[in-house]
Order: sequence, then structure tokens, then C-alpha cells
Amino acid sequence: MKTDPVVHSSILLVDDNTHGLIARGMILKEQGHTVVTALSGEEAWELFQKTSFDLVVTDYRMGKMDGLELIRLIRSTESPTRIVLLSGFVGCLGVTDAETGADEVIAKSNKEVPELLRAVRNLSHQPPRRAAGSVRRAAAVRRTAGRA
Repeated sequence: MKTDPVVHSSILLVDDNTHGLIARGMILKEQGHTVVTALSGEEAWELFQKTSFDLVVTDYRMGKMDGLELIRLIRSTESPTRIVLLSGFVGCLGVTDAETGADEVIAKSNKEVPELLRAVRNLSHQPPRRAAGSVRRAAAVRRTAGRA
């Protein structure tokens, strides 16, 4: 049985719940990832602007800046960073990847840890995310090339 090589990612972990932040950080570090933590969306945004991360794992509901606003800011930079959104509201609000801009949305539940590790592993093996502008430019080039 062939297994994928282990990819150790640099992860920005964001949650305003200290206990959840510490627990998730320990789990990710045990898997060999480099983890930087932030206790708010504002702190995460400051760190993100100064440092390059492979992945951002953020809580949905936080104080002033929630996870959706953080995702919006990250996506506005056209960064290739992959994003995982954690939420206790996935089921009741129907939160999805498409609605949030996240690459993965994971429900906070008793299955959260294996789902988080799966998402980090899968996203770490994917090529860097292409910015929306890059996708539009590539489509325009294909349309133009088709006319030539």
C-alpha cells in the first residue's frame, strides 16, 4: 500500500477560545507542522501580512473580526494560502466552502480532530491555490487563443 509522503506545513491557527487554540495547536504540532497561533481575527491578519503560511485554520465566530472577514481579507491578497474554517454552526446554518471562501469547512464535533488532520493532509498535498484574478486571466487567454 502506497502512502503519501508527509508534508509539514506552516499553519496559522486562529481561535478566540484559548483552550481550543492550545489543544488544536498541540495536535498539529504532534503531526510535525509548524504552528503560529492568534487569539483574534485582527491578530491573525497582522501575522498573515508579515509571514507566509501554507494553511490558515480559523474559527468562524470570534469577537470583532470573525473568520469570514479574515478569509475575505486573505483572499483579497490573492495569496495561494489554503484555508480551513471551523464552526459549530455548520449543520444548523448550512455553512459551506463555496459560501465562505474556505477550501474546507469542518464542523466542531467529536469528529473534528480526524477531520482537521485529514483536511490539513489533503490541502498540504494540493498545488498552491490560484488567485481568482489568475483564473479569469487564464480563461481570457484561452478564449483569445481560440479565436486566433
